[in-house]
Amino acid sequence: MKRALSILTLALLPTATAATPSNALVIQTATDIPTLDPVMTYDTGSGQYVENIYETLYQYKGSSVKDLQPLLATGHKASNGGKTHTFDLRKNVKFHSGNPFTCADAEYTFRRALVVNAAESWTWFLSEPLLGTPDNALNDKSITWARITKAVACNTQNQLVFNLAAVDPAFLAKLVFVGASIVDRQHAIKIGEWDGTEKTWKSWVGKNLNDSALSKNPSGTGAYTLVKRDANNTVLRAFPGYWGGAPALQNVIVQRVVEQATRLEALKRGDADIVETGPRPVLAQLRGQPGLRIIDDLPNNTASVIFMNEKISDARALGSGKLDGQGIPADFFSDVNVRRAFSYAMDYGRYIKEVQLGQGMQRTMALPDSFPGYDPKVKKYAFDPKKAEQYFKRAFGGQLWKNGFTFTAHYRAGAVAQQTLMELLKQAVESINPRFKVNVEGKQWSEMLRDSKDGREAMILIAWVPDYADPDNFINTFYSSQGFYSPRLNFKDATIDAWVRQARSTTDSAKRDRLYSLIGNRAFEQAPFLLMPAGIGFTVVRDNLRGVSAEQFNPMLSFSYTGTYWRELSKK
Repeated sequence: MKRALSILTLALLPTATAATPSNALVIQTATDIPTLDPVMTYDTGSGQYVENIYETLYQYKGSSVKDLQPLLATGHKASNGGKTHTFDLRKNVKFHSGNPFTCADAEYTFRRALVVNAAESWTWFLSEPLLGTPDNALNDKSITWARITKAVACNTQNQLVFNLAAVDPAFLAKLVFVGASIVDRQHAIKIGEWDGTEKTWKSWVGKNLNDSALSKNPSGTGAYTLVKRDANNTVLRAFPGYWGGAPALQNVIVQRVVEQATRLEALKRGDADIVETGPRPVLAQLRGQPGLRIIDDLPNNTASVIFMNEKISDARALGSGKLDGQGIPADFFSDVNVRRAFSYAMDYGRYIKEVQLGQGMQRTMALPDSFPGYDPKVKKYAFDPKKAEQYFKRAFGGQLWKNGFTFTAHYRAGAVAQQTLMELLKQAVESINPRFKVNVEGKQWSEMLRDSKDGREAMILIAWVPDYADPDNFINTFYSSQGFYSPRLNFKDATIDAWVRQARSTTDSAKRDRLYSLIGNRAFEQAPFLLMPAGIGFTVVRDNLRGVSAEQFNPMLSFSYTGTYWRELSKK
């Protein structure tokens, strides 16, 4: 511990000019750590630590988001028509506490996730296939201890067995999600976590465990163990008992530095090996700097859209509430002609050129192009003011064009790229008809999330970062009337809903791909949202850091900007 802390002190010296120690990785980020408890890990700030302290049953294979390989499991078999999944588990693995990893730990981990299933947790998408509902036992009284214990259990061969309520083609991919990491059962119980019994399970349902005892004192099987954590500094060191062999970097120091300029200077000086750089324009400050290596043309696994809410529930967002030029009715975006008009009014090419500096791609679907199910042949909108005008003239039987409208579109306050995007749309729309008025305003992220979830926002820009590498995580989220984002746009199309359900209930990959293509083309016709160009990813590291490259980079492991696990990094 003393060794790690001495390295931390060195790394924090403001006048340091030497490179970071050869056996340490120093990262600077603007993000805090909400939790180190896997069951509550549903954010990138927590994820970069949890994916290195803990381990899942399976992991991504290299840079692929399609291919998986065993990690704490050694093999997997699906049976019973895809409703039963049996895992062989790795032997001779120890937790940081020294306790041996057994099937009982895996069983406890997933039962704990099903029991807690808090509102702030990721565990709803595990409960959905295993228990047939995304809700916990407080909200769904049909959930019983018997159902939980049947859903996941160790058999007499010490194999972990999942019994699904319904076939889920994404189930294995869901188990790769960082929150599905295996916890140390004996350690957790010892420090006051759930004891794993029927007697106490109901008292843990829905609990917010962000600040749990396990979050403060984690014990995983991962390559790194926690040494120190406070508001601004987190120190980890290599676990000497790690089953996968000793990592090359013995210490990892993550410093929270809110100011972007400070982080960039630390990277240029060599006080940090890798930092949260911010958007692409910062590369102008970093290109040509000695000691730096820019890794460009990386895959982007997010999807960004502008939502057009078809059922706006806040009178303040409606102005007059009428098509009289002073406001909009609550169902303004329910007219498909309005949605198509806005879709043609967006200058996608200009956004790619000016905001993404030419490093962007206009996708056909709200799905990463590296994911299964993406169809590049699906139709997509192009900037066409004349077509936009035609559809605006058709909307509301001609009343919209005659009377005009006024409403406010929001973006995340402080997000320059989002502001620019919204202002491009505003400029294009208002140039079509002087009676059209789009007010563009920044809004605090937490407020915008809350209000949009309640259907109060007329138009907002928002993105989705995947939980697991399966197309359902995007398709259901964006397109289904039962999806996570549905309350933000209130779009419902019975045909699309039917196709989404079919794709979620079959393991036939070819059939799923056909359904996703149908959904994409139907969505082009219905235009539920404006699909924004995806930026090309990049990262910047010190040139002596090895293990970070375009060939090795996995976008599902980009929490710490390396696209890989810390255990795979080294320095020359």
